[in-house]
Amino acid sequence: MTSELLAPLDLAFWHLESTEHPMHLGALAHFGPLPGGGRPSAVLDLLGSRAAAIPRLRMRVRDVLLPVGGAAWSNDPQFDVGRHVREIALPGADFDAESARLAGELMERPVERGLPPWEMYLLTGAPDGSFAVLVKLHHALADGMRAVAIGAGIFDEIAAVARRAGGRRPRAVPPRSWLPGPGRLVGAARERIGDLGRAVEVGASVVGASVARAGRLDEPAATALAADSSGTRRVATAVLDLERVHQVRRTSGGTANDVLLAVVAGALRRWLDERGAPLPGADPRALVPVSRRRPGSPAGSGNSLSAYLLALPVTEPDPAARLAAVRRDMDRNKADGPMRGAGALAVLADQLPPLAHRFGAPLASGAARLLFDVLVTNVPLPRSALSLGGAPLRTLFPMAPLARGQALAVAMSPYGGRVHVGLVADGKAVPDLDALAAALSDELELLEKAH
Repeated sequence: MTSELLAPLDLAFWHLESTEHPMHLGALAHFGPLPGGGRPSAVLDLLGSRAAAIPRLRMRVRDVLLPVGGAAWSNDPQFDVGRHVREIALPGADFDAESARLAGELMERPVERGLPPWEMYLLTGAPDGSFAVLVKLHHALADGMRAVAIGAGIFDEIAAVARRAGGRRPRAVPPRSWLPGPGRLVGAARERIGDLGRAVEVGASVVGASVARAGRLDEPAATALAADSSGTRRVATAVLDLERVHQVRRTSGGTANDVLLAVVAGALRRWLDERGAPLPGADPRALVPVSRRRPGSPAGSGNSLSAYLLALPVTEPDPAARLAAVRRDMDRNKADGPMRGAGALAVLADQLPPLAHRFGAPLASGAARLLFDVLVTNVPLPRSALSLGGAPLRTLFPMAPLARGQALAVAMSPYGGRVHVGLVADGKAVPDLDALAAALSDELELLEKAH
């Protein structure tokens, strides 16, 4: 893998980034002690060697002449894994709290451009010998599913599979080009006409949803979930019992994700009430990313996603009715498909030429608040037990980036019979993020009792 053009959506994420709004995904993974009482610091070399063996993590972004405004992934000739993997020792009194605090600080900082856009931090200092790993991957590098596929390479089980495969690297992907050869001109023209038609259709849907939204920006919920660009980040975590989620699902119907979205809606309602804030006249709108990868297809590189829009039923006092409302709206979203509504903005981005992303990113970055109030995403993890250096993975909290004007992003990952929830918020706008995290467990309990 020597050179590969950034896909249009990847290029959009690359240019959307600013100092106040870094566009990287994150994950905070907690591990138990190493077997035999080994020192956690020993994991640093293991992390470095496994990360260096992942081809995608050795690639950086560089500008190209063609297509105009484009960029490409290329191997970093001076790649040094030591510039990406570091150890930080924390006070051991409350290791979990300290690691979450530090994760917020590290999530504030954009990854360094000019280098492969990722970082890993080994966090040590827990009295029992446990440790944590914080991973940051730029969104241009991967969407949630692709990030899992890349990051999984550090785990013992995935690394062992790679060794058994003989260390074979993926076949090089030929660079994408907007200048097809003579034999492809007719086919390319037809494809671009089709792309234009899809872009017009999706664009009309996005604009329509945005216009309908524009008059609601002064609603209390929208105001509580909005923030100026303070550049600060706060991280909080929560753990929910997955069997309890499935028990509600089995009783009420729908999906486990419907139940989790209803839990988030109830937690927001409780959080607003505890703040003494009035309930909104209309429900806040969540952007719920969905993968456009086909089941069974190869993971591929870069981003392949769209999103659904969902009115989180914060104004509904009854937990069962909240879940019913979520199910109804999500069923409607799935019936309409990923090409409708403001959530289809990612699909529209895939139809635009590179130059549009380079110069349109500043304008687009300010439009998020016209489209939605909060991001809520579900990132699946491998179902098998994972470990690092023999230390078992206990928890893994995903973290999503904040768009301009957004105060909160919620990411969830089921693993090991539990749902790990990572909340990222603007540090100044949401100083009480821990209260929102605590409300998630309370709301799941309410939902259980209601069913």
